[in-house]
Amino acid sequence: MTRLFATLKTRLDQRARYTRTLRELRRMSLNTALDLDIYRGDLRRIASEAVYGPARA
Repeated sequence: MTRLFATLKTRLDQRARYTRTLRELRRMSLNTALDLDIYRGDLRRIASEAVYGPARA
């Protein structure tokens, strides 16, 4: 049962980090984002990879 709660806490922490990262990326000005070669359509993927790691095939 302890492992279940630990896993749940880890997942909730990751989700909070994902949400916070995505919010920060969305606040970035368009000019700054384009200077960094970041396109608005990629924000969710970038936030996801930052928190959860690269997607697996």
